[in-house]
Amino acid sequence: MRISAKGEYAIKAVLDLALHYGRGLIPIQEIAARQAIPQRYLEQVLLALKRAGLLTSKRGATGGYHLTRAAEAITVGAVLRAVEGTGGPFEARGDGRGRRDGQDLMELWDEISEAVSRVIDRLTFSELAERVREREWADRRSPPTSSSSSGTRPWCASIACHSRVAPP
Repeated sequence: MRISAKGEYAIKAVLDLALHYGRGLIPIQEIAARQAIPQRYLEQVLLALKRAGLLTSKRGATGGYHLTRAAEAITVGAVLRAVEGTGGPFEARGDGRGRRDGQDLMELWDEISEAVSRVIDRLTFSELAERVREREWADRRSPPTSSSSSGTRPWCASIACHSRVAPP
């Protein structure tokens, strides 16, 4: 099971917005820079999320994006389905080949798909944001590592957040 680049970027963008929830509109340039997502591609991803009703936006110099509802009300499954469609990468797909027209493996793929769907439909962006904040807190409290070129740990070592925003 693979999540496409589009799905991964959508998760990263919504997680970024969840981490900055309540701080007003977030410009696309900031999201793209923090998440290392090409802005042109991010525009397409955010448009799909907006069409699905997960984001709202405002154009112009003071514009940007924000979540339409609290992060605890948005699941990873909703975001993936918004950008991947209902038959996302976590849904079973069979070609009907193999023994008994592929039924042996189709049952397995269905079970796996159901298990993955249960996880992503339960996991909210509030929970993901909390995980990031906890990891950042632990990273700040741990001593510098020798693998760091400057001898200091970055403020935010997670993939999801490259801003200098302290956890609440």
